[in-house]
Amino acid sequence: MTVTDYQTTLRLLAVRDNAFVERALASETENRAESALDELTYAFVRLAVMISVGASVQSLRPIVEAAEEAGATREQIVGTLVAAMPATGVPRIVATAPAIGLSLDYDVFDALEQPGHAHVPTTREEL
Repeated sequence: MTVTDYQTTLRLLAVRDNAFVERALASETENRAESALDELTYAFVRLAVMISVGASVQSLRPIVEAAEEAGATREQIVGTLVAAMPATGVPRIVATAPAIGLSLDYDVFDALEQPGHAHVPTTREEL
């Protein structure tokens, strides 16, 4: 039986192979290479993880910037919040949305305080 790359990686992770772990954590470039993910997918995975742990703006900003550099649109970055909602729960997303906004240089709370913006659209039709 031939052992494939994914099987080897699973085995190395399962036994916490220190050489593999050190190599994968040596740098972001090494980590992405070991992940076998393309740059955009890698960026979305990192963003989703940061959302799931409720990361601060300071932690999110470089991840958001990396996602944009990898080709993610702002709509896709915000869409990651929507995609993560079933797994993380609504409270986590509600808490993280303003931090994502600030990472995109958009202050959600400031925008909500502007005259004429008190009503938040609830459907795509209202947008």
